[in-house]
Amino acid sequence: MKIFFYCQHVLGVGHLFRALEMCKALNDHEVVLITGGPRIKMNHPNHVRAFRLPELQMDTGFEGLLSPDQKLSVDQIKKKRQQDLFALFEKEKPDIFLVELYPFGRKAFRFELDPVLEAIGEKRLSPCTVICSVRDILVEKEDQQKHESRALKTLNQFFDAVLVHSDPELIRLEETFFRFDDIQIPIIYTGFIAQQPAAGACIRMRTQLGLDEKQSLIVASAGGGSVGNFLLESVVKAFHRLSVGSANYLRVYTGPYITQNDFESLRRQASQRIFVEKYSTDFISYLAAADLSISMAGYNTSMNILATRVPALVWPFSQNQEQTMRAARLAGIDALKVLSNRDLSPERLGRIIERSVAQKSPASYHVNLDGAANTAKWLKRWTRRTPSA
Repeated sequence: MKIFFYCQHVLGVGHLFRALEMCKALNDHEVVLITGGPRIKMNHPNHVRAFRLPELQMDTGFEGLLSPDQKLSVDQIKKKRQQDLFALFEKEKPDIFLVELYPFGRKAFRFELDPVLEAIGEKRLSPCTVICSVRDILVEKEDQQKHESRALKTLNQFFDAVLVHSDPELIRLEETFFRFDDIQIPIIYTGFIAQQPAAGACIRMRTQLGLDEKQSLIVASAGGGSVGNFLLESVVKAFHRLSVGSANYLRVYTGPYITQNDFESLRRQASQRIFVEKYSTDFISYLAAADLSISMAGYNTSMNILATRVPALVWPFSQNQEQTMRAARLAGIDALKVLSNRDLSPERLGRIIERSVAQKSPASYHVNLDGAANTAKWLKRWTRRTPSA
């Protein structure tokens, strides 16, 4: 079976890496991962083929798309992307079109998606099952009623099912999409999409870093987006105030989209006990080996915390409800603790870190993290025409 997985990353790489986890689980199929955001280093499994549309980026104000190519306007790139995507469908005739987020989000890309969806619906393209892949929490919109009406129309007309990558015992789609009952196609909760650490990752990584049982490792990260530098600066300043015995080593991961000035500022504060890097392909293993994680509360980072069960402090991105809501739910099952703006002063954060490192209590929560495997299983059942399963 041939599966097209459409995923656009314009604000960060979280969506992309969540898509990649699902692609890995679809190893019985030929998968084409369709992207078109800023280039990011990533390893594709052998059964996954990358197809890149001409690149578009989001402007720094999050208000619209921009062209990274000075010779081409946004409109010119849009036209080329639309042609390339349509031509890909004509040539390769996929069995399933898996669309990340749209129409619940990614409205900026309807210029290229709607022509394909309409052509599938009107049988101008080969028959193709269309599935929406959506995370746990949707970002609120300025005109929520208008947004939901438009999303419903597209969903009910062109899509066959919705896969919600959440554990419904923790977060349900209807909490952030209020016309949930008007969705006329199957809605399936898969569980969360979570990368799992390799067996023995904790011991392997601590041995690699030369850490004994008495030494502590803190991992601070900003996720895959372009925000979070304030948190990392606060952690570094707080760490400098700690005694060597309370927290021996700090590893800081900024994310790929940090500005060079902010990155260099953090690098200047590095020492024998503080390591600063933009990105690690083995980040999950560092978390597995850590005594404490300090991060924002994006989907992927939160799932990393759950998968490794590392004690965690999170500072949610406050510009919309997504991270704040997720952090509150996870705090409610004692999976992590939430930091406020007030907590980020070096003195206060230092005390919180010391207490958190000292309290090494095992986590006892249960959350469904099998979303990638469950997605693959459900798609296989769907092809056998048992979608109600």
